[in-house]
Amino acid sequence: MIFTVAIDGPAAAGKGTISRAVAARFGFRHLDTGLLYRAVGAKGGDPVQAARGLTAADLDRDDLRSLAAGQAASRVAVIPEVRAALVEFQRRFARSDGGAVLDGRDIGTVICPEAEVKLYVTASPEIRAHRRWLEVGGDEAQVLAEVRERDARDMGRADAPLRAASDAVVIDTSALGIDEAVAAAIAVVAAPLTGT
Repeated sequence: MIFTVAIDGPAAAGKGTISRAVAARFGFRHLDTGLLYRAVGAKGGDPVQAARGLTAADLDRDDLRSLAAGQAASRVAVIPEVRAALVEFQRRFARSDGGAVLDGRDIGTVICPEAEVKLYVTASPEIRAHRRWLEVGGDEAQVLAEVRERDARDMGRADAPLRAASDAVVIDTSALGIDEAVAAAIAVVAAPLTGT
C-alpha cells in the first residue's frame, strides 16, 4: 500500500513528536526531513556537494538536534541546489510501499502534493520558543528571537516557503498536551484509511 502522510509546520510546534506517533500507530516508516538539512548544514563545506553526497550515516550524528544544527539547516535550506538534491530522496521515501510519514516545512506543498493526508502543525512563537528553551536551555528571550528569525527565513524564502497546503488540516498545539495533539492527528489520518 502506498499512503503518504505529509506533516509540515514551524520549529518546535510538535510535528516531530506527532509524526513519530502517527508512524508508530499505523506501522508506517518515518522521515524527519529536517534531519536531511541539518545533516547538510552540520557537514560544513560546500552545502550543494554535501547534499549530493548525503548518506544514511550522516543522519545518525549526535549533534543534529542542537540549536546550531537547526540554524545551519535553515541557512542551507534556502539554497535551491541543496533543495533539489534532496527532493528525489524524499519523494522515493514517501511513495514506497508500506506507508510513510514525512515531516518538514514543504512536504505537503512541494515534496508530496499528492499525499493522501496533509497536516500543518503550528503553535504561537512564544509557546514554541518556551518548548525549545526547555530542550536546549540558555536565555529564553534569545531563543524566542531565534525562533522568530527562523520563522521569517523559512516563511520568506523564495524557494518552497513554509506555509500550510491549501488542503492541509491545521492542528494548533499551543493549548494542547502531547496526547491530545497526537490523538487529533491520528483521527485525521485514520479517516481515509478506514473510509470514515
